[in-house]
This record gives sequence, C-alpha cells and structure tokens, in this order.
Amino acid sequence: MTSNNQWNVDPNSYANVNNFRINHMKLNLKTEFERKALKGYVIHEVDIVDKNSNKFILDTRNLKIFSAAWLKDDNNEISLKFTLGEENKMYGQSLTIEFVDDMLKESKVNVKINYETTPECSACQWVEPSQTVGKQYPYLYTQCEAIHARSVIPCQDSPIIKHTYEAEMIVPEKLRALMSAVLLEEKPVENGLVSYKFEQKMRIPAYLLAIAVGNIKGIKIGPRSTVWSEPEVVEKAANEFVNTEDFIKIGEDYLTEYAWGVYDLLVLPPSFPFGGMENPCLTFVTPTIVVGDRSLVDVVAHEISHSWTGNLVTNSNWQHFWLNEGYTMYLERKILSKLHGEKYRDFSAIIGWNDLKEAVNNYGTEQDFFTALVPDLRDRDPDESFSTVPYEKGFNLLYYLEKILGGPEVFDPFLKAYVIHFTNKSLNTDEWLQFLYDYFKQHDKSKVKILDSVDWDKWLYGFGMPPVDPQFDRTLLNMCDDLAKRWVEKKEATNFDEFSLKDIENFDAMQLKVFLASINESGPFSKAFIEAMDKAYNFTKVKNSEIRFLWQYLCLNSNYEEIFPEVIKFVEEQGRMKFVVPLYRYKKKKKQIYYYYYYYYYIKKIFFFKK
Repeated sequence: MTSNNQWNVDPNSYANVNNFRINHMKLNLKTEFERKALKGYVIHEVDIVDKNSNKFILDTRNLKIFSAAWLKDDNNEISLKFTLGEENKMYGQSLTIEFVDDMLKESKVNVKINYETTPECSACQWVEPSQTVGKQYPYLYTQCEAIHARSVIPCQDSPIIKHTYEAEMIVPEKLRALMSAVLLEEKPVENGLVSYKFEQKMRIPAYLLAIAVGNIKGIKIGPRSTVWSEPEVVEKAANEFVNTEDFIKIGEDYLTEYAWGVYDLLVLPPSFPFGGMENPCLTFVTPTIVVGDRSLVDVVAHEISHSWTGNLVTNSNWQHFWLNEGYTMYLERKILSKLHGEKYRDFSAIIGWNDLKEAVNNYGTEQDFFTALVPDLRDRDPDESFSTVPYEKGFNLLYYLEKILGGPEVFDPFLKAYVIHFTNKSLNTDEWLQFLYDYFKQHDKSKVKILDSVDWDKWLYGFGMPPVDPQFDRTLLNMCDDLAKRWVEKKEATNFDEFSLKDIENFDAMQLKVFLASINESGPFSKAFIEAMDKAYNFTKVKNSEIRFLWQYLCLNSNYEEIFPEVIKFVEEQGRMKFVVPLYRYKKKKKQIYYYYYYYYYIKKIFFFKK
C-alpha cells in the first residue's frame, strides 16, 4: 500500500508548525464598512516546540501588518522584527516574526500583531445594502475554508493547528455581530458603536473562524438553538428549522454528546454561494433552503454532522479532506435513515454516486489527479479540488467497509470509538487507517483479514471511480425512473391527459429532483410537452430551489422562452454556486442568443457579488 507520509506537513501553508504552535488566540477588531476593512490586533498564545528556531512564521494574504510585539507581561511590550515574504497568488505571503533570545527561555509566549484587512480580503464578503433582503444596511460575512483565514488574520492557516479563541468585535450600533463562538457580552461603546465579546472554549482550526455583521435578529427554536437572519425573514427561517434539535439528538445517539454548547443557524443574504458552512456554534446556511415546507432542511443534517466529523475530528491538511466530508456524508445519511428509513439512505447514496460520476467526468484526463480520494495538493490551490469527490468517494469507502465488516452492528461502534479517540485532534489518512486496523485487532481479529482484502491503493490514491460498485436499494429511484419513462415515451405526443398531480403525490422533494434530472437527460422537448408537464405538476411555481433549478434547466434546454422571467427572478434572488456552476458549464454547449443573454446576466451578477 502506498503511504504518503511526505505530505504530512501542510503543503498549502507557510506556518512552521513543527517549531511553534498557537494554543489560544485573542482577537480585537473593528468593522469599517466604508473602507471594507477590519482593523485591530490579535494576540497569539504560542507554544514553543523547538527552542532551536527563533523565527515564528505565519500565513497572511492581503493584510497590512503595522507592528509585532512580545507581551512579556501586562505592562511590558517588546517590539519584534518582522518581514513579509514574496507574494504567492495561491498562498499569499509568509509573515516571519523574529523572537528575541529571552522568549526562547519560555515554554509559552504571547505575541501581539497590529494589522488590518484590505478590500482584497478573500474571506470577507462586504455586501451592499441593495444585496440584502432589507435593502437598508450593509452586511459582512466571512468564508475562511479552505485557506482564507489568512486574509482575515495572521495565523497558522493549517487544519493541523487547533486552538481556542476569544474575540471582541466593535460594530455600528444598528448592526449585530455574530461569530463561531458563544456570545458573552454586548454593550455600547463610544461614537455610536457596540462591542460584542465572544469565547470559543473548544479547539478549532483557523478555517472555522467566522464573522457575520449585519441587521440580524434571532428567534430561539430549541434548548440550544437560535435562528438568526435579517428581520424580514427571521420568522420564516425559524419555522423552517424548528426541528433542528431532533437532528442533534440523533447525532448524539450515534456518536457522543454534542460538545459545542449552542447550535445556532444564520441564514445569510442571497449572495451566499454555498449550501452551508459548518462554523462551530453558528452554522451558515443559504436562504435557498428556506422555502416554507421544510423540504430542503436535510442540509442541516450535514452541517450538524460536522459538529463531530470535521470540527471535533479534523483533517490535518486539505489532501485528507475526505476525512471531513466523507465521514460527514456518511453520518448525514445515518441521520436521514433514522428519520426517513433505510431505503431513503440508499436513495440518497445513489444520487451521490451519480454526482460522483459527473464530477469525475468533468475533471477529465488533464485534472484526473483531483479524482483521487487523497489528492496531491502540493503547489495547488485546495479550492480547485473542491468537488463531490471527497464527499461521495469518501462516503462509498465507509459504506463499503460497513458492508464487508458486518453491517451497522459492527461499524457503528467503530465510528463512535474513532470520534472519541480523535476528538480535538487532527489526523491524516495513514493515521485513520492505522486506527481502523488497531480497533479491529483489539475488538475482532477476524476482521483484519477482511481489511487486508481491501485494495487500499485504488480506494485512496487511484484516479476515477471507486474500485467497487455498491449495490443500493433502488425502490425509491425506480418510482422516479418509471414516471420519467412514461413521459419520455410521450416525447412526440400531443395529448398528455394521462398525467396529473396524482402521479407525484407520494414523492418527496428528492424524488422530484431525480425525476426532473432523469427527464433532462432525454431533452430537448417540444413546447407542448413542457406546457403539459407544467400543467400537470405546476413546476414553474414551486419554491424549492433544487426543483426550480432543474425545471428551469429543462425549459432552457427545450427552447421554452416563456421561462425567461422566472429565470431572471431566480438569479436575482440567489448566487449559490451549486446552481451557478452547472449552468455556466451548460452555457458553453449552447450558442443561441437567449442563452448568452441569460448567462451574461448570470456572470455579471457573480462578479457584482464578488466586488
């Protein structure tokens, strides 16, 4: 089996983590919306691991560094020499702070850095009032995964380093600050500003630092959960996520007690490009899942699962991202099977398998290295490797192990032991594999031969699809395919009276999504066909963004111009990458003038949000 120990040191970070390790971080920042900047300081409590080195190296990107100092005690700051390295487009600049000799006599030192961010900060999204729901106040949110924390704060921007933090955010009095931490205090300060103080007692990697500032209100929905959003939509959002506590309890039943104290959700402005982000204590979610019928809240099951796999137990660098996302997808589907049954889990897994096929095909031969479960990311941007590969290939490895080792009765205890063993730690794939073997050597030695039969090289480092084709229950999928087949057989027909809303009365949102995806594969269709389907199922008026997207995609592919107003409305309402990227790729395949009009509008919107 191939071992990749040479990748253990993070290839996407400048930080010399084998010499110095940040143990705690104290952050003080003021938001300056006019300048699109955060200004203040950070104090790093640093463990000195190697006293033979006096150079403390941090990651930065587009930061202005004003000074560095050793806080010898409360009244004694000793200035330190610092230098910024050559700028790299992917990784930013190294910040090297030279420790004086007396510092190396200590085991721990406090290092203060005065700095500010710039408008080029890749993690900060400064949202104009016109881009919010209320249209009155500006909004700021951060997205630090994978390597963007370095643009908010000089730090060891590698997931192998986990630390606690405290923070004070100073913001305009009409706005509220939230962070990936527990709020301790809120009080007015001078000049129409308000101070918010936070504390995160759990150890987190830098990419889980999160900030949000805006006109934000909260409604409590459970014993440890509050939903936050703009006032105009907060009641609707709270109603959507009212069952959040059920997800948390199922996660606790499978694994361990929820460790983070609170589990809040923040519904972000429409420009938020992701489905969700698992920031501790404060999950960020897209407004596209707030549709009024709770048909899309399963995304919360994924983000809650990260509370254990990803946040408690973390990949040591981005080459091992599957340890975050593959495990989380596995746990998400365990939660969904508890809520909806085992057939639903298999149905979701089939969809994931098909998404994985599409991702592998999209990479092609020139970028097939990104299809490895453990890709080599040396001299590469981790963001470029973002796809369904770590999610679904990782899930399928764990699902395969569950099946060959004896089912949930055998694999569930391993999963729990894994989380307990690596809580508050970061690990790589070699360490995971060693623990897997060690666990079964201790609990059931007969399973070791089964593990030896696994083609680990192909699973972990091979390109393309997994070496084993899983056998999932197809009951729910067949219902979708059978209905799609009936429609496709009528492709050239003029009479569609046999179809009615009764066809889909027992379908859930995921089945409708699969039905439409299947229909899309057989397009384009006639105007009469599209109108008949809309008459039967009223897809044009559906609020569910997943169904809305697939329906509009089908209409565009079928040259159905009547959908244009709905398409424009959809792109005005949201900027989620899940919808943007496939549509942009589709643009390249079609040359008709209205496609160019639509995608010109779409891409223009994207760049507007980035600015």
